[in-house]
Amino acid sequence: MKRLHSHRIGIDQGSAIIFSDFEEDGPMWRGQGDREVRRSIRFEEAFASPPAVQAVLEMWDFAEGTNLRAHIRVDSITREGFQLVFRTWGDTRVARARASWLAIGELTDPDDWTVDGGETGD
Repeated sequence: MKRLHSHRIGIDQGSAIIFSDFEEDGPMWRGQGDREVRRSIRFEEAFASPPAVQAVLEMWDFAEGTNLRAHIRVDSITREGFQLVFRTWGDTRVARARASWLAIGELTDPDDWTVDGGETGD
């Protein structure tokens, strides 16, 4: 469990198109084998430490006549951002996908100081 100081809780959220492969017959739309797309997301402001991040599929457009397989997750979470990861496999054909995300974590404070007297904030 991550404990946060109540006056320093920061929440950032957003929505991102992960890919749109339909128009250009991209790999997700061709529907062959394992496919993964990563999208870099940057927070509006850096957190004091890597926050908790949750992502959900907000919109998906799958081809009819194939199995619907999708896995969405977050990876490589840092103070500044994270990777949004969408994966599918088998014969699944995906035209486009968009995800919403929410990050909750502790923010820096101008009154934070390190032992050597330097500021810890941005």
